[in-house]
Amino acid sequence: MKIIFFGTPQPVVPVLEALVKNFTVIAVVTTPDQKAGRKQLITPSPIKVFAQKQNIPIINPQQFSNETIEQLRNLNADLFIVAAYGKIISPAVLELPKLGAINIHPSLLPKYRGPTPIQTTLLNGDGTSGITFMKMDAQMDHGPILHQIPFTLEKTDTFAWLMQSKFAQAAQILPHVIEDYIAGKIKPQAQDDAEATYTKIIKKADGYIDLNNPPNPDQMDRMIRAYYPWPTVWTKTRIKNQEIRIKFLPKNKLQVEGKNPVNLKDFLNGYPSMQEKITEIF
Repeated sequence: MKIIFFGTPQPVVPVLEALVKNFTVIAVVTTPDQKAGRKQLITPSPIKVFAQKQNIPIINPQQFSNETIEQLRNLNADLFIVAAYGKIISPAVLELPKLGAINIHPSLLPKYRGPTPIQTTLLNGDGTSGITFMKMDAQMDHGPILHQIPFTLEKTDTFAWLMQSKFAQAAQILPHVIEDYIAGKIKPQAQDDAEATYTKIIKKADGYIDLNNPPNPDQMDRMIRAYYPWPTVWTKTRIKNQEIRIKFLPKNKLQVEGKNPVNLKDFLNGYPSMQEKITEIF
């Protein structure tokens, strides 16, 4: 059983680990090295780092050129597994493996198709969410469902936590889903397109709030948890003729750009002029 894995961020490393333990991973496809951190150093993706340690061949194309497609074709894979890869995979690529491609999507499809299902779940204040294993087709998050795992959300859940916990759960059950799929024990179920909802790409500006017209406390809490750790909820203001940027973090913590996060009390001790506006938000 020869598998190629497509993925990028740290939370999906357990998925690749599960594949390595149970199958033959012949290559990993991940996004190109990118600038990261305050110093903007060129940094490989966490999936690339893990793959290098396992001596798994790595493909990290800017786009799926004819050369890259031919490279993938020559690997003669049985199955592709995709989890938070971060780029659109062309139909020409999806047609390559003998058994198709399975995507792990962190929502209960057809709800929340698209790039930001976890953030949208939190912004909307949903009480439940889940994970969907689906066979990929040419349309975004449209293919037939192989298996789903529903679960209840907590009022303290953040995007960072849900990314980690959802894909950790997915990693545990993925080998069984693959085995049952190969054995023909799973009957793929078409999605109901009439029930489909869609999510959008999140930009840094989405986290901005106006201190003179802030969200209500409930909406603010949802935003803080949905936008952590990026883009965070943030604002800018002037104190003593100096402009500062403030990030609002989970657990009632705030962070002035360039400084360490502090709790609300310590922040107000340092910036007493912000008392009225900040307490209105919380």
